[in-house]
Amino acid sequence: MRFLSRKLAGMTALLLAGAALTPCGKALADDPVLQTEESDIIKLSPVTPHRILVQDPVGHHAKDGRVYVVDADQGKLLGMVQAAYNGNVVQDPKGRAFYVGETVWSRGNRGDRADLLATYDPQTLEITNDEVLPGRALVTPKKNDLTISHDGGRVYVYDMVPTNAVHVVDTATHKVAINVGLPGCALTYPWGNAGFTSICADGSLANVSIGADKADITHTKPFFDPEKDAVFEHSPSHSEDGKTYFISYSGLVYPATLSAHTVIDKPWSIQEAAGMKAATNADSPFTVTWRPGGWQLAALHYASGHLYVAMHQGTFWTHKVAGSEIWELDVATHKLLRRIKLPKPSSMVGVTQDANPLLFTDDEAGDFFIWDLKSGKIVHTMKHLGDDLYFTVALGE
Repeated sequence: MRFLSRKLAGMTALLLAGAALTPCGKALADDPVLQTEESDIIKLSPVTPHRILVQDPVGHHAKDGRVYVVDADQGKLLGMVQAAYNGNVVQDPKGRAFYVGETVWSRGNRGDRADLLATYDPQTLEITNDEVLPGRALVTPKKNDLTISHDGGRVYVYDMVPTNAVHVVDTATHKVAINVGLPGCALTYPWGNAGFTSICADGSLANVSIGADKADITHTKPFFDPEKDAVFEHSPSHSEDGKTYFISYSGLVYPATLSAHTVIDKPWSIQEAAGMKAATNADSPFTVTWRPGGWQLAALHYASGHLYVAMHQGTFWTHKVAGSEIWELDVATHKLLRRIKLPKPSSMVGVTQDANPLLFTDDEAGDFFIWDLKSGKIVHTMKHLGDDLYFTVALGE
C-alpha cells in the first residue's frame, strides 16, 4: 500500500506540473481545423484513335449493362457509364460525344418503361442530354442497332415497338426528326449524311434516303438466301462512302456500295482466299472446315482495305462459335494476308482506324487483349475488363 501511495502521488505531481505549464482552461493542443471539402470533376484528355469504347451487356444481370472507356495505348480503364438493359453505344465520328441507347423501368423490373438516348461528354463522362425515344430494339446489343451519320448530325435508332422502324435523331436538337417504318427489315448501315440501309427478311436491302420531313425507300433484289446462307449483322461497313462487306455464315463476302441505289458485287470466298475449298452452306451442313463466327466477328481497316475475321473450325450451324484465329484479308485482291493465332477463342474483333492500328479480342472470362497489328503481338492484357464483352467502338468508325 505504501508503494502504491507513492506512485499515485508522483502521478498527481506530474499532472499538476503539466497544468501549470499551459494557459488556464486551454487544451494541450489546438483542435484541428477541418477543411471544407470541395468536389470537382477530372477531365479526360481529348478523344484519340486509340481511346475506345467497349460494350458489356452483362448478360446474366442485363439491367447492369455498361460501357467502358479504355486507353488502349496503356491498357488502362479510364471510366465507365451505364448502359442499362441491352444497351447500345455509338460514337461521334470526330469524338465530340458518344451516345447510349438504353431502356429502364420506373420500378426496376416493372412499371413505366422509358426508352432513352443519352448523350455523353467524352471528357467528363457527364450526360449532356437525356432524350426519351418512341421505342428501341430490345433483342440483343448489336452494333447496327444504333449508328450515326458520317458527319455526326443524325443518330439512327432501330426499334421494334410496335413494328420495325428507325428513329432518326437530330444531334443538334436532340429530337426525333422522323420515324421510318421498315416492316420486314432491320438494323442500320449509314452511308454519308443522306441515309442508311437495312437488311430485309427476304435477303434484300432497303435503302432509306432522309429528306427534310420524309424518307424515300428503295429496295434491292435479294442477294442471299436467309434459309441457306444468311449474312452476319456485324458485317463491317464504312459510313463515309457506304462500302460494306456482308459476310455470310459459310464465309462468302458480298462487297456492296450502299446508297439510294445500292450496288452489290459478286461474292468471294474467305476459304478460297486462303487456298482452300469454299465452305458448304445449309444444303450440306455437316462438313467441317474453317468458318467465320462470334459476335463482332469482323472489322475493317478502311485506309488499307484489310478485313479481319474471327475464324474457327466447325460445321455450318456454328456461326456463334468464337474464333480461334483472326484472318487478315485484302478486300481488293481477295487474298489471305495473315493468320493470327489467339491465346484464347474470341467472340469479337475490333480495330482502330489510324496509321498504326491496334486490334482487339476477348475471351470467355472477360479478359480484353490489345494487339499491335504490325507485329501481330499482344501489347496489353486487361484481366476481366467485364463480364460479356460484345463489341468495341473506335474513333472514325
